[in-house]
Amino acid sequence: MSLYYVQKLLYQINRDPYVRNRFETDFKSLLDEYTLSDEEIAALQQPDIGLLYIMGVNGQILMHYAAMCGYEWSEYLEAMRAALREHGQVRAGLYATVWE
Repeated sequence: MSLYYVQKLLYQINRDPYVRNRFETDFKSLLDEYTLSDEEIAALQQPDIGLLYIMGVNGQILMHYAAMCGYEWSEYLEAMRAALREHGQVRAGLYATVWE
């Protein structure tokens, strides 16, 4: 998993109109510039906000991406809850569950 690159891409989509336009018009070419797994690409393309959360994407970055994709606040929160039920705990990043 390449959490760093997913978050970098989402941050740039959220902040840079040029990158956002490329995401909307030339998705494959843009993603070729990042080291992403097939699962990450599919989650970005759908978009699967819940799975991106489970992968470990930071909530601040993910919140803006979800809004761009048309999610209302309550839908965003429910997507994360549903993903926890379906996929289990967050895998990496700030929200990862650490068992000792």
